[in-house]
Amino acid sequence: MEQEIKKLQEKLAQQQKLASLGLLSAGIAHEIQNPLNFVINFSKMSSRLVDDVEDIVNDLTDKISPEDCKELQDIAADLKDNMMKIQEHGERAISIIRGILLLSRGKEGEKLPTDIPSLLHEYVWLSYHAMRAMDKSFNVSIKEAYPDNMPKVMIVPQDLSRSILNLANNAFYAVNERWKAEGETFVPEFEIKLEYSDNRILITISDNGCGISEEVQGKLFHELVTTKPIGKGTGLGMRITHDLITRGLNGTITFKSAINQGTTFQIELPCEQC
Repeated sequence: MEQEIKKLQEKLAQQQKLASLGLLSAGIAHEIQNPLNFVINFSKMSSRLVDDVEDIVNDLTDKISPEDCKELQDIAADLKDNMMKIQEHGERAISIIRGILLLSRGKEGEKLPTDIPSLLHEYVWLSYHAMRAMDKSFNVSIKEAYPDNMPKVMIVPQDLSRSILNLANNAFYAVNERWKAEGETFVPEFEIKLEYSDNRILITISDNGCGISEEVQGKLFHELVTTKPIGKGTGLGMRITHDLITRGLNGTITFKSAINQGTTFQIELPCEQC
């Protein structure tokens, strides 16, 4: 009885931390979105100003040398290209923030219309950039395969996004560890594939990292089991992922792994179109 009470207390504390984290992420996302909007809007205004400069240069072609005219036109073209890149990456950042806000506002267990390919793409790359932020030497070949024109489906996006983030984090860690061990001869690879038919979703996530030992495989979804050294893993990630998939989303999660060959996870979920 005491052990059960302790487990319930730990789960309650964990849920409270996750709720606090959701509120914090929503606040951070909101604050970041405002300056990003300014960046995007001013880049659009600057693009229009460059267009005006080009018009002026064209009107003065008979008054300036051909060399100066060509240089001004090249500078204007470079500025427009830079403005387009600022807009593109700013809008991508905005889309990530909107996704975070959507997830943080959703109630626990609430199904929402979700663009699954976009969600998978955003959270895989969110994990990648987080890994790059911690280790500038990290790199990996990422392959993505999503069905064309897949409709939005009703699903609990918080549960799926957290699961994908956990699996991507683990995969990127595994390929990076193998790269550190084997050096430049090893090429880190990560692949995510989505299949959709008959109101079922199948997500396959594969890496060619260091793999999981047979001993750990048997208890991977238990609490406090981690393949990472002390300070880098809590042992809760895969247990949480398993619970999110099986309880929160009523799906299944399976995996295959071999040492120095890699790991493949498969998530199968029921869903319904909006």
